[in-house]
Amino acid sequence: MAKRVLLCLAHMSGKEIEFINQAFADNWVVPLGPNVDGFEKDLANYLGATDCPADRCSGFKRENDELFSPLDPHVAALSSGTAAVHLALAACGVGPGNDVMVQSFTFCASSHPVTYLGATPVFVDSEPDTWNMDPALLDMAIADRVDSTGRKPKAIVVVHLYGMPAKLEQLARVAAKWDIPIVEDAAEAFGSEYRCRRCGTFGRYGVLSFNGNKMITTSGGGALVCPDTEKQKEIMFLATQARENYPYYQHEEIGYNYRMSNICAGIGRGQMFVLDEHVAHHRHVHRLYAELFEGMEGISLLDNPSPEFDSNFWLCNILISPDLKVKGEEKAYAVKGDSPVGGVAAVTKATTQLRSECEPNANVEALRLALDAEGIESRPLWKPMHLQPVYAGKPAYVNGTSESLFRRGLCLPAGPWVTDDDVRRIAEIIKSSII
Repeated sequence: MAKRVLLCLAHMSGKEIEFINQAFADNWVVPLGPNVDGFEKDLANYLGATDCPADRCSGFKRENDELFSPLDPHVAALSSGTAAVHLALAACGVGPGNDVMVQSFTFCASSHPVTYLGATPVFVDSEPDTWNMDPALLDMAIADRVDSTGRKPKAIVVVHLYGMPAKLEQLARVAAKWDIPIVEDAAEAFGSEYRCRRCGTFGRYGVLSFNGNKMITTSGGGALVCPDTEKQKEIMFLATQARENYPYYQHEEIGYNYRMSNICAGIGRGQMFVLDEHVAHHRHVHRLYAELFEGMEGISLLDNPSPEFDSNFWLCNILISPDLKVKGEEKAYAVKGDSPVGGVAAVTKATTQLRSECEPNANVEALRLALDAEGIESRPLWKPMHLQPVYAGKPAYVNGTSESLFRRGLCLPAGPWVTDDDVRRIAEIIKSSII
């Protein structure tokens, strides 16, 4: 049976078992313990490192760094990246009646926590260079919300989509102009850098994810990067049910059960030994895709727009021209598939619908089906949040960029198990599918 090539699946280093066994030996099978403390320290040390090679820094000027949070990360390990977004927004004071500016082109975990808190997500479209939040559009959207509601938004959720850093200086300028904190969603960007500084350290809070498909995994988990010790303590207080210091259970705030377990943290500590290897592999796979698609008319690859940006290329993404003809386009949406998007962990609700008002072009879906028939997993790009039925009627400031990308884009495998031969085979199948 031929090997099925998956989009992204982390592999173990062997060190994980050591940390897990020690947790069992010490009877630390709870949401705290030495592995949690050690993982948080490992993450803080990694994020705070500034060992940028001189040849990289020579490609840009490191200026206006005062716009960003001081580089002194303090990390709270949590049960998921979604929990991290939720707690970051809560710490920013988000509540009922507030607006939160959210990048539209993202996974729903960036926006759902806004609604958990009773606030209103205000969606902002992307710019075409990085596919992330458009700074000029953000500025205009904030001005309009202030004019129409009489109050400033409480936070700005910026996402580094597919590992590509957003235009952080421009976005930070807008945030500073309006005095609104940035929550930096780096769930897909662990190991990515902007101006030789690691993503997740630029905003007031930074969000990391260690889901099974991320750059490293704790099987399920995440972390919140905080600007100082006091904020870290505040987050851990909220993450452990907000208990006051009494000799009995006293609660004066609403808290959550969001702390990471000592077992999961043990997996994370082991994964830190292979993080650099994983990031290097993803970047290598991206370069190989770039070589194989070079000069191919109708196919383009998301790439770093300048030396300031250094994506981890969590997923490698191609755009397919609407004019490109692919075999099987006429049958692209004819049959409902058995496998829901999101892989084996996805639990979906049954539906009889095959089509929606906004969907990938027929040539994109035909190419996805062609790869699937060969045992290769690929996926459409994220469907923008402002086009999701669950957010119908929510405020949105759009320029057409994210919708255009969604209709034309496809994510290709890039994980640690993807070999050079796999990449060559994927490129050959794509080329042979084009008429």
